[in-house]
Amino acid sequence: MKTFRAGTLRDRIRIQRRLPGGGLGQPSTTWEDALPSPIWANIRFASGSEAIRSGQVASKAQASIRIRKRSGITAEMRALCDGVEYNIKAVLPDHQHREYVDLVCEVTG
Repeated sequence: MKTFRAGTLRDRIRIQRRLPGGGLGQPSTTWEDALPSPIWANIRFASGSEAIRSGQVASKAQASIRIRKRSGITAEMRALCDGVEYNIKAVLPDHQHREYVDLVCEVTG
């Protein structure tokens, strides 16, 4: 059985969930930590792009965040690392080795 190398997890992230609320059917803008403490992760950027929206340059990057296997993380959550927000778009489990989970994320700014 292949073992997952913990040494590759060099980033500390916080997983957050959106609090209920928000008016007129809009989602809340308030977030809270979903886990009691930060967890170790490996953040890798896959691609990036820029576009002009409303007369301003907006950038978007795709990232993958690998963490040790854990349940309860959904695509409605976000990850934070060093002030950068990573919107989770998909949660991909490691079905073969069952050692980690990849979070497919988008970073906009």
